[in-house]
Amino acid sequence: MTTRHPGPGRSPASAPCRYDRGVPFEITRQEFEEAVDDAIDRIPDDLAQAMDNVAIFVVEEYEPGPGEPPDTELLGLYEGTPLTERDGWWEAGSLPDRISIFRQPLMRLCESREELVEEILVTVVHEIAHHFGIDDARLHELGWG
Repeated sequence: MTTRHPGPGRSPASAPCRYDRGVPFEITRQEFEEAVDDAIDRIPDDLAQAMDNVAIFVVEEYEPGPGEPPDTELLGLYEGTPLTERDGWWEAGSLPDRISIFRQPLMRLCESREELVEEILVTVVHEIAHHFGIDDARLHELGWG
């Protein structure tokens, strides 16, 4: 698997595909979105209330940008300005930060519903943590890498 340095304001959650483990587990788009909603609901209320101007989307696949290796596969992606880097000008009329959760890569990674639900939770928490300014190194230390 190839991961890329996402550049300013972009941070990936990525993992290798495990095609060699068997047939990937698949669920419907609606079931997947419900699992993402459940993961969001598991965020503690005080943190959920502190989230500011961020939208979470389910996207089928990550499309590598120009110059990226075509085999770049991400599970999730945060695009925006972390809360720790915002100042007063930022809020006035700014578009929301965007968290994308990539459905197909997550399903390819997993062999069971339980494993998929857990990977969705880890990915959602990982990307929300980036919204709060927590970097990949710290997330790995905390077990959310």
